[in-house]
Amino acid sequence: MLDIDAVGINWARAQFALTAIYHWLFVPLTLGLALIMGIVETIYYRTRNVFWRDAAQFWQRLFGVNFAMGVATGIILEFEFGTNWSNYSWFVGDIFGAPLAIEGIVAFFMESTFVAVMFFGWKKVSPGFHLASTWLTGLGATISAWWILVANAWMQYPVGCTFNPDTMRNEMTSFLDVALSPFAINKFCHTVTSSWIIGTLFVVCVCCYYLYKKRDHQLALQSLKISCIVGLVASVLAMHTGDESAYQIAQVQPMKLAAMEALYNGGTDQSLTGIAWVNPCGQPDYENEQEPPLRVAVPYALSFLATHDIHGYVPGINDILRGDYTNAAGQRELSTAEKIARGQKAITALQEYRRLKAAGSQDAGYLAGLSEIIQTNMPYFGYGYIKDTADLVPSIPLCFYAFRIMVGLGTLFILFFLVALFVLYRKDITQMRWLQLLGIVLLPLGYVASESGWLVAEFGRQPWTIQDLMPTWVAVSEIPSSSVMLTFLLFVVLFTGLLAVEINILCKQIKRGPEYSNANA
Repeated sequence: MLDIDAVGINWARAQFALTAIYHWLFVPLTLGLALIMGIVETIYYRTRNVFWRDAAQFWQRLFGVNFAMGVATGIILEFEFGTNWSNYSWFVGDIFGAPLAIEGIVAFFMESTFVAVMFFGWKKVSPGFHLASTWLTGLGATISAWWILVANAWMQYPVGCTFNPDTMRNEMTSFLDVALSPFAINKFCHTVTSSWIIGTLFVVCVCCYYLYKKRDHQLALQSLKISCIVGLVASVLAMHTGDESAYQIAQVQPMKLAAMEALYNGGTDQSLTGIAWVNPCGQPDYENEQEPPLRVAVPYALSFLATHDIHGYVPGINDILRGDYTNAAGQRELSTAEKIARGQKAITALQEYRRLKAAGSQDAGYLAGLSEIIQTNMPYFGYGYIKDTADLVPSIPLCFYAFRIMVGLGTLFILFFLVALFVLYRKDITQMRWLQLLGIVLLPLGYVASESGWLVAEFGRQPWTIQDLMPTWVAVSEIPSSSVMLTFLLFVVLFTGLLAVEINILCKQIKRGPEYSNANA
């Protein structure tokens, strides 16, 4: 057996983070552009105006470039579960593998089938069938995202399963509980609506570029109107689902919420921090600090966000570590020391159970007793591997600032869409160079907001690979850190090359512009 040192764990985490971040550069644009091109082609189907067909073909061409790159990085991401996280895959493969398999068999093949009709079927199938293919391509991509997010949500809120000590695996007991978990539904809605924002910002960027260059005015103005309407609706929906997400996090991942707010000591009537000084270079001294310096907050807002009651109790980091308060389920929350003791009790009972089973013990009563101890303490199984309670506190600076970047930029997008729509319908946007430049700049900021959201979601649940059940250092494969480091560096080169190729192709296609069917279009 190979020893898994901290270096190997960090390289495995870094490689997965690298792959996920690069993959997420492509996915939201795929989902967002799918909606835009579906709307544009629907307008063509209803009006039979060839301009709208040319516009649909243009946006579909850009969609195709991005779609191909997303597939390449997504496949690598799924393989890493087997290479770098084999202990995790063994422990929960029966559950985690199901949504991934469905995503591959149903959603991916649905996308690949209809995307061919969408690209090559303009003159080979009826307009109605082609329109259906366009929408089904987007639907397939969205369904694909659904199953991936179901898997991710289960890691953050494991439900619908039970642990089998004979196989050393968590086994699914209810597929519906896993697939329709409230955590999964909200994560899907929030992720997809935020992806629509990325898609609309991309269209806004291209349209503003054309307006700035004084070309393709009709395409730019008409597409800009559609994208700003969709973007505004998506932003409002993302705000609503984000509020619901914060409420759910408060119920099942209170430490993540405390890190997001840099809330060291909680209580009732809690204020929501707007700005504060949290040292970005290291973990704050949360044990001794009452709150971050220079804090400006909205009274009662955090209590309302977390409990839907302005006087509700919200635990801070120290409260969670100490325990002994009434949690969201109305139960006494155990202290960290109690959770660690119960986790160690489950691990010890499991080891004894496995030893007796291997020795062929026939003492059914004793084995049943050990099994009961395991199941009773299984909710705290992962705590048995915790050596230092500080490991249970995620990076406060990262969660705090990433959350505010996401929310701040989301607010900026809403303001932009409102101003842009007012100008489009009441003023002449072709004369407003500053607004055109702002529309171009917002695209990279959209990606910053999107990636920041994922940083909060994933770093906020550290140290857990599976919430309360498996820390990262238990989930990792027993392979030399040098091997992971080498593949990490290879992926840096590969993914950077893919990204450079996509940006280059997209820029060339944008400069080339739409191919009009006639001179008057």
